[in-house]
Amino acid sequence: MPAQFDITELHWLLDVVQSIDVGVVVMDREYQIEVWNSFMENHSGRGADEVAGHTLFEVFPEIERNWFSRKVETAVMLGTRAFTIWEQRPNLVHFKSYQPITGLADEMYQNVTILPLRSTNGVSDHVCLIIYDVTNVAVNKRQLESANTQLQELALRDGLTGLLNRRYWEQCLEREFSRHMRYESPTSLLMFDIDHFKKFNDTYGHQLGDEVIREVSRITRLLARETDYAGRYGGEEFAVLLPDTAINGAFQFAERLRTAIEALQIDHAGQVLQVTVSLGVASMKDNMPNHTLLIEAADKALYQSKENGRNCTTVAEND
Repeated sequence: MPAQFDITELHWLLDVVQSIDVGVVVMDREYQIEVWNSFMENHSGRGADEVAGHTLFEVFPEIERNWFSRKVETAVMLGTRAFTIWEQRPNLVHFKSYQPITGLADEMYQNVTILPLRSTNGVSDHVCLIIYDVTNVAVNKRQLESANTQLQELALRDGLTGLLNRRYWEQCLEREFSRHMRYESPTSLLMFDIDHFKKFNDTYGHQLGDEVIREVSRITRLLARETDYAGRYGGEEFAVLLPDTAINGAFQFAERLRTAIEALQIDHAGQVLQVTVSLGVASMKDNMPNHTLLIEAADKALYQSKENGRNCTTVAEND
């Protein structure tokens, strides 16, 4: 009677192993597969008879053998479970994702448990792998992280132009000012605004004025380097901080920007409108007590450009 109970209990256990929605693989110490449940059959396309006697590495050549063997041997030596999680390694084996999140994940994200199995004499002579499909969890977390990144990015940028907003741009300037004072790296600032911008608004309306600002911003983003900080300083006033750039390089950048904006042609009701900007450039000096003096120097040079007839670049005095 006890023997009959044991057989029945074993049957139940095997039925459970075949039915659960996780992958179960049992291997001997040579990594030869002895148990392969229906989850593994369904996702690999290989039946239990087909993989029996083959090593895990023969069936899944994508597994990094040295890394995996160290994980298994450590688990066996310590007699404890070992784990891998999708955040460290997206998957152990390459299974296609069949979760209802079409287009968001081509392959299954997996958590894996490595479980040493002891025989009746207490020796760990087999190892069980349990593979969990965590694709939904992984994709949801990635989507949340992406959304948070986008929200953070939006909080740092001006809504109309996509340039850095003034508050964040000034924070960048403060950091670069501190870096300059520590390492004496050349840093320059370019400030400019759109000539006769009020005329665009008064003559053609605010929508056209917004279009002018967007186009000027687009050209600015196009010409600025990844290491530069381009921001919208005020209504039609802009600023570009140029790290590791001396005044000559800043002047050359300003002239490229000026001529590119001058070449803009904005169509409005069949009429082609042209835009020009006035620019001022200044460089950081060791005797500047704070970053606001750099802004003042570039801004003063900007107004000098306006007095000189607009559509030109002026270098700050003492540069």
